[in-house]
Amino acid sequence: MIAPKLESVEEILGSRARVKIFRFLALNEELSISQIIKLTKLNHSNVTRHLDFLINQDLVQLKTFGRIKIYRFKTENLRAKSFKSFLNIWENMF
Repeated sequence: MIAPKLESVEEILGSRARVKIFRFLALNEELSISQIIKLTKLNHSNVTRHLDFLINQDLVQLKTFGRIKIYRFKTENLRAKSFKSFLNIWENMF
């Protein structure tokens, strides 16, 4: 398997929709696509596209249980963990 090209921080955080999805996953650890759509108020195709990107960057993991798909924030990934630390600092300042 070929390792994915790791994108720059600008590419990863450059989309408002992607940041919303990544933020909700960081705060909730695991969510279904229905939960993500409800929380972000984004449409299914946008959410799917951004989740695929985050999975390809090894920031999110897809877990499948039969027909149920759960998206998991990868706390073991240093870049993901750093994003969550940033969120905790940023959101607890106000």
